[in-house]
Amino acid sequence: MLFTASTVKDTLPNIQRFVTGNLAGGIDHMVVFLDAGDAEVRSWLDEHPHVTCVRTDSSWWNGERPAELNVRQRINANVVKAVLSRLDWAEWVFHVDADEIVQLDRDVLAAVPAETRVVRLTPLEAVSRKHWDGDPTWFKRLLGKPDLTLLQTLGVIDRPSNGAHFHGHVDGKSGVRPATDVWLTLHHGVDAAKEELPAHTDADRLRLLHYESYSGEDFVRKWTSILAAGPMANFRPAREPTAVALRALIAKGLTEEQAAPYLMRIFERTTEDDFDTLRDLGLLVEVDPREGRHVPADPPEGGLADLRALLDAVRGEPKRPFHPGEPAAAVEEILARAAGGRGPVRGARSFLRRS
Repeated sequence: MLFTASTVKDTLPNIQRFVTGNLAGGIDHMVVFLDAGDAEVRSWLDEHPHVTCVRTDSSWWNGERPAELNVRQRINANVVKAVLSRLDWAEWVFHVDADEIVQLDRDVLAAVPAETRVVRLTPLEAVSRKHWDGDPTWFKRLLGKPDLTLLQTLGVIDRPSNGAHFHGHVDGKSGVRPATDVWLTLHHGVDAAKEELPAHTDADRLRLLHYESYSGEDFVRKWTSILAAGPMANFRPAREPTAVALRALIAKGLTEEQAAPYLMRIFERTTEDDFDTLRDLGLLVEVDPREGRHVPADPPEGGLADLRALLDAVRGEPKRPFHPGEPAAAVEEILARAAGGRGPVRGARSFLRRS
């Protein structure tokens, strides 16, 4: 079975698109950590048969909640990865955000050599427009130097690089075979020394749809949420001025009505794409994730209960050992305690033991 791990704070419509799209795109089960309480979102996730919703309240962090969202994301993803290493029917786990949808060719994934521990999903980024009628279906792809130079010459982008063409990340996202000696970061799979591991890629059949600030409204919602989530995260140099400008604007204490026109001006100057030019030049990909035909597989009998029992048992444990770079032995000790009293740990999978 294929899994995702995500830490989210979003609206119900966006969460519904996120869950429905990922399940249609090749995922079997999703573990979703709620980074902030929302009764409507929580209720919908709790009722979904292919989602396990984890509340990250004070009992989850035990008084040691990391201030930075990126740290919380990495820890939560590796909790899932570690727990899945104890379930021999879990094949891959992908770390994705609430604005990302995987598009997996399951046959390609099944053919990845057994010794390859990481797969990388190539990003496609939703075209950013003031308004979409419904969800975006046009996405930018990574471009080569000639097309990037063309766009720069036309004044569409500031410099001939995919970092200027995309507003979000260009690294994509990764999935790993669950084990305690490999780690998920925000974008990569790494070893205990935090060295990036070789990853299998297939740009056409293993990819990621990224809904990065795809409309003026979503731009305002996403950035205000990011800036309210804790200390400013590290952004790519191209995005740092946007973050600084938004924080300065928010600090002015304006009402929502007063701030709205300035927020939209920032969007227009920093994020809105030239949709017509990109489409006319054949540089976009049309994708509707709702057309995905994957039917999520069910875990073996009792498997879902095992997964949820292990996650619940980890709730009272310290979470820092799950961050990349921490000793794997500490995670093994936590998992052993989590499995205590529940019979033998099944399918424990360290890569060293498998090879």
